[in-house]
Amino acid sequence: MTSQVRGVQLARLLGQWHALPGRRRSPDYAALAAAVRGLLSDARLPLGVRLPAERELAEALRISRTTVTAAYRELRETGHLASRRGAGSWTMLPGTHRVASTGLWTPLDDRDMIDLGVAALAAPAELVPAARAAAEDLPRYLAGAGYHPTGIIELREAVARSYTERGLPTSAEQIMVTSGTQHALDLVLRLALAPGGSVLVESPTYPNALAALAARRARISTHGLATDGTGWDADLLLGSIRQTRPKLAYLIPEFQNPTGHLMPAELREPLVAAAHAAGTDLVVDESFVDLPLDGTTLPPPIAAFDRHSRVVSIGGMSKPYWGGLRIGWVRASAPQVQRLAAARVGVDMASPVLDQLVAVHLLGRAPTIVAARRTQLAAQRDALLGALAQRLPDWRVSVPRGGVTLWAELDGPISSALARAAEEVGVRLAPGPRFGLDGTLERFLRLPFTLPAADLVEAVGRLAAVRYDLDRGTGRPRWREPAVIA
Repeated sequence: MTSQVRGVQLARLLGQWHALPGRRRSPDYAALAAAVRGLLSDARLPLGVRLPAERELAEALRISRTTVTAAYRELRETGHLASRRGAGSWTMLPGTHRVASTGLWTPLDDRDMIDLGVAALAAPAELVPAARAAAEDLPRYLAGAGYHPTGIIELREAVARSYTERGLPTSAEQIMVTSGTQHALDLVLRLALAPGGSVLVESPTYPNALAALAARRARISTHGLATDGTGWDADLLLGSIRQTRPKLAYLIPEFQNPTGHLMPAELREPLVAAAHAAGTDLVVDESFVDLPLDGTTLPPPIAAFDRHSRVVSIGGMSKPYWGGLRIGWVRASAPQVQRLAAARVGVDMASPVLDQLVAVHLLGRAPTIVAARRTQLAAQRDALLGALAQRLPDWRVSVPRGGVTLWAELDGPISSALARAAEEVGVRLAPGPRFGLDGTLERFLRLPFTLPAADLVEAVGRLAAVRYDLDRGTGRPRWREPAVIA
């Protein structure tokens, strides 16, 4: 049975649809149609949901029914709405689009796009030799069934060593290998969070984490991060945990995605203590922990202060190595790992053995690979900062001490409008609202520096031209759906 969104619900989702920059000269029906398409691309409005009747939406938005009728007609013409007399109208997407790995939709003809929506590097040169070596190791496993719910022992030992080298003694029994960091988060949520449970997250935060929490119907509260300084306000963060006593808190302390902040050492121990007192489990996402830049020294892992199994750490190979290698992990107490493995059986049984062997060989060369990554990222970051200072000097950007992203404060609440306009000049963006709740963060934009420097400079030049056009209200906005945000 097709679900339905009511007029008041859609009006709330649309927000200030008629007042976005760059639309002052657009007819109201065109602006309304574009806003609905934006909700579809953000997955804030599901596919296959029935929209309210024209009269109902007109009353909810306090506009004429003629405007809604024209907007629905345009949505049908662009392939975003299907209607049948007597049955209503429901959302869809054009047939020239395919589903991407996050469930978002992406055009098929986007090969020339400069994609700043994905914060991930291309594969290192060492990947192919590692794959060949893994293939040679594979016969040792072929006599068995191939199911290793917690991961092959070689990889678990390698990951455990990496934690021990960071000052957090860890055994292989405390490691569970997953099919990527997002999979690790999903498994932890299945085990630790009942549907409708309360969760504290940073704002802004990783969009796919918000999607995972939404799938659990979590009640989400936020701790706002400052755009400069250390990011976390210690009094506010600890006070939020003590007062709201969430069941779980999801945090990214090392080079936070998207801001790039590094949680200071002096906040980490009080954070764990406050979580224990409040009965809150901490899920610590360490996706970027291998990527400090400019000689930045890392504080001790948050789990180093855990004495009561309140901290579960997740990480993976995607950011320092390659996103196409779907290897992640969970570090927790040995009993928690066993419970996670039991929960996993109902999801995917185990990670591919061959991929795990590739990961073992890459981790064996981690010092060489990661050092090269840091050098590469520092150069690309500086190129992006230089281009922004020259072409868009009114944007405020703090220099991250690690990670792969800049968090830019724009010169107006234009992030979504800029992202839509940028698609027309061949630049894909991840606008600020994707990193928050309820359509906020329109003054911000995440800019990864994972592409070659020349591409980053070219992208900034195109963005500068688009920004100028938004002020003038020129151009004919057409629709293209964004692809993966990672």
